[in-house]
Amino acid sequence: MMRISLEEVFETVQMTMDQHFDIRTTTLGINLKDCMSRSLPEVKKSVYQRVVRMGKLLNTHADELEEKYGIPITNRRISITPASLLLEPLPKTKTSVVGLAKALDKAARDADIDFIGGFGALIQKGLTKSDDNLIKWLPDALEQTERVCSFLNLGSTLAGINMTAVDRVGRLIREIASRSENGIGCAKFVVFANAPEDNPFMAGAHHGVGEPDYSLNVGISGPGVVRAIVGKNPACDLTQLSEVIKRTVFKITRAGELVGREMAQLMGVEFGIVDISLASTTAVGDSVAEIIEAMGVSRMGRPGSTAALALLIDAVKKGGAMASGNVGGLSGTFIPVSEDMGMIKAVKTGALNLEKLEALTSVCSVGLDMFAIPGDTPADVISAIIADELAIGVANNKTTGVRVIVAPGTKAGEVIDFGGLLGAAPVMKVSKQGAADFINRKGRIPAPIKALRN
Repeated sequence: MMRISLEEVFETVQMTMDQHFDIRTTTLGINLKDCMSRSLPEVKKSVYQRVVRMGKLLNTHADELEEKYGIPITNRRISITPASLLLEPLPKTKTSVVGLAKALDKAARDADIDFIGGFGALIQKGLTKSDDNLIKWLPDALEQTERVCSFLNLGSTLAGINMTAVDRVGRLIREIASRSENGIGCAKFVVFANAPEDNPFMAGAHHGVGEPDYSLNVGISGPGVVRAIVGKNPACDLTQLSEVIKRTVFKITRAGELVGREMAQLMGVEFGIVDISLASTTAVGDSVAEIIEAMGVSRMGRPGSTAALALLIDAVKKGGAMASGNVGGLSGTFIPVSEDMGMIKAVKTGALNLEKLEALTSVCSVGLDMFAIPGDTPADVISAIIADELAIGVANNKTTGVRVIVAPGTKAGEVIDFGGLLGAAPVMKVSKQGAADFINRKGRIPAPIKALRN
């Protein structure tokens, strides 16, 4: 790894103090496959002990490095082997699903870990009995836990889209929403196409089956840093602007990898990846939408937004790739509605609607994230929104996801304040009619063909 210069250290300190730069998350992936057992008490005990031990170790060294470098490490998280695999030998009952979720939740709380991800399944082609049981009792598991996050991978470029599962997930999301205030329980659940095995961001983080026993993944965040540098270059052409953004992302990626590698060494685990996604917060100036507007687009969502976002993401990826050979995870740009003040303004002013948001996801690396829709949205419409988004990912061989908040008792135009990092979500207008007959066909959308050769 290249050495970090004194000048880069000073630049990083300035980014931290003035431009909201932080290590958004250090996420420790833990392989729990050897905790599998036919006895639920044994599984719960083994899982709890390992998560608590490694979680405390993660927190200890995160505190040390935060003090050493002066860079905030905002979240400390753990991701686990997909839970459906751990449930495989257990009885297919509510007790198994909820019992495992509560054991993980207690372990995260006792280790002072913010969130624990991986309570989900890889079902892009079909469902096992264990997968089916997890989905059946997932609303109960999320309702009875605070820190457990769940994901389902419903599609991939190699397998196509599991439409039987997509049909089911629309009803599942409505059920999760009904059991929490303002539907906020939905913030702990995301569906994916092409879910990466090393994603450090919640709610979709899980420790993939191809990963080692332990792997430390780092997610950096620098929308404020990029926004500041774009604002300082109002007259340069777009080629020059891309170079400016690349150099900036190069610097913040190096800082993130420095912290991640040192923490992994202190913990005695493998360093995994640095995820260079620009992740917004509700802080003033820490907005991806405001980067797009600083480029010259009058408001996020108006004509020019997709092109500007494509330029931004390309520059981010190139800058990260130059800085590190361990770039992974999602590595792009988040455009969550509720967590980005610029996105919130865009929806409120009518510049951004759901259709344009979907168009933006064709070039971003995450998908439809943290957007709210009315509580009376039919389940088949929710499933159709998900199917559309996953199709973008499958057809373009990229990761896309959907994290939608179905807000009970609300109508389009209202605003729900979640507080904290989750921000406030304007409820977006959604058609009450979708593609019920199409969704009800179920089955599987086949994988796209790669090439036709003689």
